Amino acid sequence: MTDLARLVRANNLLLAAAGVLAGGWIALGAIALPKLLVFAALSGVGLGAAGNAVNDLQDIVADRVNAPDHHPLASGRLPVQTAHLVMWFGIVLGIGAAALVSGPQVLVALLALVVMLGYSPLLKRHGMPGNVAVAVVGGLPLFYGALAMGRPGAGIVPWVLAAWLQLSRELVKDLADEPGDRAAGRRTLPVRVGLARATRIASWACGATFPLALVLPLTSGYGSVYLDVASLSLFSVAVAVLAIRRQRFVTASGLLKVAMVFGLGALVLGRVV
Repeated sequence: MTDLARLVRANNLLLAAAGVLAGGWIALGAIALPKLLVFAALSGVGLGAAGNAVNDLQDIVADRVNAPDHHPLASGRLPVQTAHLVMWFGIVLGIGAAALVSGPQVLVALLALVVMLGYSPLLKRHGMPGNVAVAVVGGLPLFYGALAMGRPGAGIVPWVLAAWLQLSRELVKDLADEPGDRAAGRRTLPVRVGLARATRIASWACGATFPLALVLPLTSGYGSVYLDVASLSLFSVAVAVLAIRRQRFVTASGLLKVAMVFGLGALVLGRVV
């Protein structure tokens, strides 16, 4: 069960579900669990599980170089048939639950699924396009939740903020994965421009979070509580920048995930309090 949880990235799935719920709460301006929002959260979990399984199937070669012990397929602890089963179950759950919400929800789910399925075999090989694709899909749960509540416009600012933070984290993860990506023939940013230059770019991307996280919400009507909680998120980003400059890339990636959690809380409380 531990290896299965690693395959689907159980922690990330919880974060995705929380993102969908947060997007719904932001749109409603209140914390509630209408059934359409619950269906949307289940859809997000299914799509995320499918995408993560596909990613591990495509990344077996690189994962054997980077960190085989953390990847059950690369280490051989899980058979590839299990990953295929998880992928199809996730697709059925993701699209089926979206169909219980609305037609537009299904359309967005299908678009997200296409991007996730094409990420490892196509987009990831080209570096930045793959990073952008992951960022767009990674920030999507907030918009997805708002869409389920019939108020997609309320999810745009949260989507942009979450996507930018996800993009920064993807750049950092590429720094840590440079040896395996080079072995797999991927043209990620560190492979193309060198580790030193890619490190500076990742630091700049993280730094750009600060003006975005301040200007966009404050010009969109978020309350003062947003700033109080967002300061914790921005502190995590600042520490992550220091870790990047010291080439502690795994630590920086973890700090950016912490920043995402605080960011979700800030966006929700900025609307409902």
